[in-house]
Amino acid sequence: MALEVSLALDADGSCIAQGRHFAVAFLTKVKHGHGIPVAAATVEIVQLIVSELVTNAHRHAPGPALLCLRISGTVLQIEIHDSNPVAPAAKAPDPRRVGQHGLEIVAALALTVTVEHTPEGKRVRADVLLNPATA
Repeated sequence: MALEVSLALDADGSCIAQGRHFAVAFLTKVKHGHGIPVAAATVEIVQLIVSELVTNAHRHAPGPALLCLRISGTVLQIEIHDSNPVAPAAKAPDPRRVGQHGLEIVAALALTVTVEHTPEGKRVRADVLLNPATA
């Protein structure tokens, strides 16, 4: 069974909170409406990943972005589409650096992170297990 939703995000600062709330609502529907196990820790991880991905799109890409959430088996696929064709790059670890740790955080929490160039810019995708205890 595949469940999928998407949300067009405006270029203003409210898009970050909007993305987090959208993700929580989707996971709640998946768990309670479709009976798919979703760990509480996964909801928190997804909120953080969505925050980081939407923040990067908001800061580095002109115009709107599109947040897509898709259930594929036991995995949640989180995608952000934006208009900047430049792929994000993780910086070398530096505990003294303030900020710019978003991609490091996403990579540490997700099963996989991929970046694909699109005609409109790029798509960044992070996959997360819905319930690691059953994997």
